[in-house]
Amino acid sequence: MNKLISNSIVPILKWGAVVVATAAVVISVQANADGDKPTTALYSSDAPIVAEDIVPAAQLRSDAMGKRSWSPSDGFADLVEDVSPAVVHVATAGIIERRRFGRNSPEYRQFRGPRGFEDFFREFFPDQFPDMPQENELESDDEDEKQTQPLGIGSGFIVSADGYVVTNHHVIDRADEIVVTLPDGTEYEAEIQGSDPKTDLALLKLKDASSLPYLVWGDDKKSRVGDWVLAIGNPFGLGGSASTGIISARGRDIHAGPYDNFIQVDAAINRGNSGGPLFNMNGEVIGINSMIYSPSGGSVGIGFAIPASMAKGVIDQLRDSGQVQRGWIGVTIGEITEELAEVFGRDNEEGALISQVADGSPADKAGLVAGDIVLSFDGKKIKEMRNLPRTVAQSPVGKTYDMTVWRNGKVKKLKITTEVFPEDDTLAGAAPQQEKPVEQESDELLGAELSELNDALRGRYRIADTTQGVLITAVKRGGMAAKNGLQVGDVITRFDNQSVTTPDDVTRALKAASKAGDTSVAVLLNRRGNAGFLAFKLK
Repeated sequence: MNKLISNSIVPILKWGAVVVATAAVVISVQANADGDKPTTALYSSDAPIVAEDIVPAAQLRSDAMGKRSWSPSDGFADLVEDVSPAVVHVATAGIIERRRFGRNSPEYRQFRGPRGFEDFFREFFPDQFPDMPQENELESDDEDEKQTQPLGIGSGFIVSADGYVVTNHHVIDRADEIVVTLPDGTEYEAEIQGSDPKTDLALLKLKDASSLPYLVWGDDKKSRVGDWVLAIGNPFGLGGSASTGIISARGRDIHAGPYDNFIQVDAAINRGNSGGPLFNMNGEVIGINSMIYSPSGGSVGIGFAIPASMAKGVIDQLRDSGQVQRGWIGVTIGEITEELAEVFGRDNEEGALISQVADGSPADKAGLVAGDIVLSFDGKKIKEMRNLPRTVAQSPVGKTYDMTVWRNGKVKKLKITTEVFPEDDTLAGAAPQQEKPVEQESDELLGAELSELNDALRGRYRIADTTQGVLITAVKRGGMAAKNGLQVGDVITRFDNQSVTTPDDVTRALKAASKAGDTSVAVLLNRRGNAGFLAFKLK
């Protein structure tokens, strides 16, 4: 934290000399993430407020909150005092089966230590003897018994006066019993209202809770890199603990899930902070602390929080129905490289390149095809490939949206109606076709052997029935196919933006592109079930 820095040069006194003094230089750094603090920072604007039902998290002092801008020299004490009563400790326990051992059990016969030393080996060599039977266990026959054991701890925060608590999915995953403890020591049993593994969010409901202090959501989109943030949680089970820092980056994709869009912070976040809130300087929740990057398991100044703009919609759905419905359009997409941008006639690498469209999907009904580049969805610009699934998933299901795509060198506008994301990611394919003679051909220009697909080849190369195209069965060393990275087992689906189903189709498309003087063309491949475009160089 920046502080007021005041330095002064002490006057140097010498006999008969003139006193020389240098004035102090004061640097005051004003940092305000979102403007002045509201005086009602702990009361939700989404629900009606009944005075007798609400207990403020802290008494708001008229001389502290909402009447002046925040600066680092003020410290964080007022902010921590105001919001911490609504930050909770989450402890979980699960029922696990434990094996009891008889004298004839394999576990007992495996033990080769001297009789009477069971406790010694269990205590000092737990890895080698994790289930060492005790004497009282040996008296009974082999049987299984269920025991409740602690699973872990985490953090959370209250979002309503009647006891709804937000935390991470991984904090309560596999939990059979959940106990939530408030900062004043009050304990509540909690039930899981709903959980969403894909965004790592969960909503709990405290039993018989009322008149609790609670927090409000802020707008994380207004926060900028460099803004101050406050994290409160329960690191290492020590109890409520606060740490401060700045937003280091936004929109981080760390490959934790399909909708990654993390806020990166340098505030100290450790194990046990998961599920705790990340505040702006108005006391609003702009993120949920979810994970850290750490080689040692401790904080190294790289923490990640789920943005409030994503979390709020998920939590609202969990509260209403206990589950999350996401929009789906039924496409497989890939990134646009510099080479592919040139092939498709684009002057930049923005957008999401469609490599496959599921039969009967919303995209299929809207007329989208492989090779289209999605530039916008519902008026939102798609700058990167990962922007599209996140934008579609956060859009209400069943509505019709405008899409802008790049097709054959021109901008095309379409309308598409989203559907619910299928629970089974593997969609039913087309009906199996009758076996037919296989056409094989050696393409000298391509430098590869090509074959039509049949059931035998699909089984040998593990190719799905829904995949259509031409199979590569051999690649000539030093040939054009090898130089472009084609492999045995690849299926060419489109060549130079033309669908291909026979080796002759590939040969004709290749010769036509070469005759036209093209230096590279777009080739759509399916490799081990994954579809993607390749900038295929002809020279």
